[in-house]
Amino acid sequence: MNPIEITLEALDAAERAIPPGQPVYMLNLLRYRPYARYEDGFDAAPCSGREAFHERYRPAFRRLAAGKPLVRMFSGPVLASLVGPQGERWDEAAINEYGDFATFRSIVDTETYRREAAPHRHAALEDFRLFALAKAM
Repeated sequence: MNPIEITLEALDAAERAIPPGQPVYMLNLLRYRPYARYEDGFDAAPCSGREAFHERYRPAFRRLAAGKPLVRMFSGPVLASLVGPQGERWDEAAINEYGDFATFRSIVDTETYRREAAPHRHAALEDFRLFALAKAM
């Protein structure tokens, strides 16, 4: 299994843990590959992992999310790690707000996402973490 894959099991577990109908904030930690690595047979011009993510994955994701309650809260480069395992490195972090977890799932748990967006994310990322957060204040 691909360690950056969003699995059905993970989606089901998150859905059980997250109260329905409440906003959810998705924290993304991203480490890019130097060069995007697509599966054999996927037709894509060579590019960096960063380019594959920003120029291919994000536009595909935005098309799928069109009309859904999604707010991009924050995205930027990770400048330094103050606490964490020695040598752990992330290139960027992003936080996106969704109207609820069902909205997020309705985007990523589709055949269209798996066909049009996920291949670019997989090709782009060397490592990835995704956490669902609730607003505490």
